[in-house]
Amino acid sequence: MPSEDNHCSPAPTDTIKGRVLIINASPRRKGLIAQMLGEMQRTLQEAGKEVRLIRTADLQMRHCTGCMYCRSKHACCLPEDDSVRVLEELQACELLVIGAPCYWGNIPGELKILFDRLVYGMMDEDKHGIPIGLMKGKRAAIVSTSTTFWPFNIWFHQTRGVVRALKEILKWSGFRICGTLERGGTKKHPLTPKDLQRARRLALRIIR
Repeated sequence: MPSEDNHCSPAPTDTIKGRVLIINASPRRKGLIAQMLGEMQRTLQEAGKEVRLIRTADLQMRHCTGCMYCRSKHACCLPEDDSVRVLEELQACELLVIGAPCYWGNIPGELKILFDRLVYGMMDEDKHGIPIGLMKGKRAAIVSTSTTFWPFNIWFHQTRGVVRALKEILKWSGFRICGTLERGGTKKHPLTPKDLQRARRLALRIIR
């Protein structure tokens, strides 16, 4: 690990063809998000893809302090932590899958902290402040769940709030969104074969 005053970010990593990164932002190891992402992982591996899985609950990282150092220096001033490892995986992947449950109509806090810490490696800006996506050429898919049942998980911006937030982050980073999967009513209804089928279809869609 670098010293506390280290201000260097890792050298950019070239995209590895066929590499898939799955980010599970749910703290539940065997929850519905984990089950759907697991089904997608199996489908992608059967299609010959190399899949890496990261759980945000396992990451050790400090929150962004809003110092704006990274906006001009293209590196984070905080001591190196797991956020740097995730950035390296994002730079190396060709395809990205993010699964996140709905927390207050938005993404979980750990996922927000992660993306706050990685803004310098995902998005730059020109001299006028116009965003420049640093992840251009990569494709992404989004999976979200909510205890609010369908169609109110859509109407009340529960899973739809998660999808909207992630689309905003991924769009300005240069990702092309290939599809989303929203599942409401998780409090009373377990995962069904139809849900797993939808997960498999989304996995196949992202590699086409």
